[in-house]
Amino acid sequence: MPRCSGRPPLIARLPAPGLLWLCALALCVTPVAPHPQCLDFKPPFRPRRELQFCVMYKDFGCCDHQKDQELMAKFNRIVDNFDYHGYAGCAGYVMELLCQECSPYAAHLFDAEDPSTPLRTIPGLCPDYCSTIWNKCRFAIPLLSNDSSIADIKDNQTRLCQHLQLDDADYCYPHLLSNQRLTKDLGRVQTDVDGCLYLCLEEVANGLRNPLAMVHANDGTHRFFVAEQVGLVWTYLPDRSRLGKPFLNITKAVLTSSWEGDERGFLGITFHPKYKYNGKLYVYYSVEVGFDERIRISEFKVSSHDMNMVDHTSERVLLEIDEPASNHNGGQVLFGDDGYLYIFTGDGGMAGDPFGKYGNAQNKSALLGKVLRLDVDDNEKGPLYKIPPDNPFVNVQGARPEVYAYGVRNMWRCSVDRGDPQTKEGKGRIFCGDVGQNKFEEVDIIEKGRNYGWRAKEGFSCYDKKLCANSSLDDVLPIYAYSHKMGKSVTGGYVYRGCEYPNLNGMYIFGDFMSGRLMSLKEDPSTGSWNYNEICMGMGLTCAFPGLINNYFPYIISFGEDESGELYFMSTGVPRATAPSGVVYKLVDPSRRAPPRQCHYDPLPVRVKSNLIKFVPQETLIGVDLPNNKVESQPTESSDWLQELIDQLGSSLTTSTPTTTRTPRSTKRKGKRKKGKHRADAVPELHNGAVRLVNDDQGAKDRGRVEVYINGEWGTVCDDLWTIKNAEVVCRQLGFRYALKASRNSEFGEGRGLRILLDDVQCEGTESSLLTCTHAGVGTHNCAHYEDAGVICANSKRVIEA
Repeated sequence: MPRCSGRPPLIARLPAPGLLWLCALALCVTPVAPHPQCLDFKPPFRPRRELQFCVMYKDFGCCDHQKDQELMAKFNRIVDNFDYHGYAGCAGYVMELLCQECSPYAAHLFDAEDPSTPLRTIPGLCPDYCSTIWNKCRFAIPLLSNDSSIADIKDNQTRLCQHLQLDDADYCYPHLLSNQRLTKDLGRVQTDVDGCLYLCLEEVANGLRNPLAMVHANDGTHRFFVAEQVGLVWTYLPDRSRLGKPFLNITKAVLTSSWEGDERGFLGITFHPKYKYNGKLYVYYSVEVGFDERIRISEFKVSSHDMNMVDHTSERVLLEIDEPASNHNGGQVLFGDDGYLYIFTGDGGMAGDPFGKYGNAQNKSALLGKVLRLDVDDNEKGPLYKIPPDNPFVNVQGARPEVYAYGVRNMWRCSVDRGDPQTKEGKGRIFCGDVGQNKFEEVDIIEKGRNYGWRAKEGFSCYDKKLCANSSLDDVLPIYAYSHKMGKSVTGGYVYRGCEYPNLNGMYIFGDFMSGRLMSLKEDPSTGSWNYNEICMGMGLTCAFPGLINNYFPYIISFGEDESGELYFMSTGVPRATAPSGVVYKLVDPSRRAPPRQCHYDPLPVRVKSNLIKFVPQETLIGVDLPNNKVESQPTESSDWLQELIDQLGSSLTTSTPTTTRTPRSTKRKGKRKKGKHRADAVPELHNGAVRLVNDDQGAKDRGRVEVYINGEWGTVCDDLWTIKNAEVVCRQLGFRYALKASRNSEFGEGRGLRILLDDVQCEGTESSLLTCTHAGVGTHNCAHYEDAGVICANSKRVIEA
């Protein structure tokens, strides 16, 4: 692993964010300002299509066009009850109250951020505003809410306004609109007083042994592959389950050890740009040949019998380079936009690149300390690689033609910029972190034929003063360098070009292995300079979203992108190749997300021949003391087949419906809650995977919204890809012979009183329950209740109208 040579690795050293959290836990006693959050427990967004009803939130809020139309329809149903004078005096107030679901602070206004309190049906109001509404429009209050407690006190102004008042009066409606502390930087990445950007994390994989690469095959499957230093590469599916058999296993060939900080091992992997068609991939690893240590770059092909396994007999060694020492092994391989294979080697190890008169890095006849570029296309016959004709030193006497750039010390993690999603600006740039010697770490953009200065320079500073004074070097300076007061081993990252977090677009995010700092650079287009901001973990309620955390293991090993361009990093608590403490984290911006459905993709199916290991997250949010009290949720009416049978037989048995526990990661939303039948006595216990159908409008027993029982609570299935195969599983479970329709987009209403328990369900139609089908994981979802799934079942085949 990369680190500053000659220094032992620091053990269990917390990164700066970890220290901040210790301070927060020990000292923070002041209340935390609310963070923008919507009723679906996600950040607000800029709608793609302009709102027509809640126009006050047309630029930024929690409603897209579809939700806006739903609120408009609700408004029309309410004002249909008004006479002329009622409409003239109260329609505006009704509109304002309804539209607070679109407020960037909707979760706060409706008490969704506090799991110990019931979800409000009317937003929290400031006392003076509440009094105005009561005096002018008290008759409209029962039409806005189905909360019986509000109906009971609607004629008592004092009690009603106390009921609608928020505990924190500074953030009630409409005063929060004039609260500059809230609105000043709304929708921007939040920062602390020192300019540290507040981001959050999502745990994606764990239990890995020094995970040092995360790559995708760009083949439409949206799988990602994580490499361990010992020589194993694992396949992960889009639902984050891992295949039980490794994609690649060359542990017997890889040279590494259990020493902390050993830099040898499996160091890099990349897929050919045409992998979908030729099945080729390339790896970079350490080997021992006799008494010599070498780095080896090999080509493999995927198995013709299993798309999730490499054909291990297909290895062809492209290149082997002797390593004079056990450190500074480089390790990055990637394909540039030009289709060529780039290889990033270290300078050979030890301190100060002592090899030869000027060191390996400045010696163009050596392959160490270089960026190499090879053409590996059409290599089935003849040489395994060719030299690209425009390589800069092809015609230079004594220089290796593979060399593309030189003067590098130990570049650890490089990446290709995808370019701005709209303008493609920046596309094809290659960014690298180059690990320093005694004083500085640096970030470079790789250009053809350029000299990156080592060993003459380290960062912007002279290292070898005599060599540094040689004006013929013509070396290129880094875009950023930092001293060893900040960190001692840079880990290069990526320029964010994903869809989900628009504020991060164009931001180069990287880290430091030794200090655990996460950092960012953003180019100023007017000057060409790069502005630095450190990245901190969100404080207070900033990361209080379902599934998010705000802490990580300190040794940042590597960064990665998934197929859709979202950004991840890998770190560990023990920097040892055999220690299973590595975790993969996804970076999340809690201040703003992309509009719903904008970032949707349909992965191609993956044929799986090994067992699947479901992902179980282990990390938790820290520094936020949210209560975890149980709140009973009124169950929706159900067409539970067992209860129907009991009722038909006139049995004296009754069933009890389980209450729902609201945790800090609950996904309950505001909505209509109908009381079910009272069932006081116990009957046979419900098992995980039980289902029921709910139809608020018609009460039919053969159709309705699908609700599933898991771990003591009922919840909904939210899936815009809901298929007839899924419906077949549900209908058969309920005793029906046929599934006639797989209903989408809340055809049978939204189950807002319940959590969304399942998403991305993929059944073959023969499973015993939805739980045994492939899915995103219990409680893991990226949808909202307007996508709640339903079914229409029958015991005879008949045509269902669309």
